[in-house]
Amino acid sequence: MTDDFILFYGVTWCGDCRRSIKILQQNEIPFTYLNIDQDDVAEQFVLKTNRGMRSVPTIVFPDGTILVEPTNAQLIQKLRLAEPSP
Repeated sequence: MTDDFILFYGVTWCGDCRRSIKILQQNEIPFTYLNIDQDDVAEQFVLKTNRGMRSVPTIVFPDGTILVEPTNAQLIQKLRLAEPSP
């Protein structure tokens, strides 16, 4: 992983995770996916970050900021992407 990558903490069964991943993939934004159902260290990070809750997606950006369960608009704004046309 390089410093330019986003760390994406999620689980395969989460609709919000799939939605956020789709935005990243459609915009060709590199990220590292960490499945908290399969990675104990990743799960502990999410629990610590979210006061004991397994809130996903938890997305860590290269600048150190974190979005938890972001809406499409919040994620697009953070990524500084143009809003999609309806």
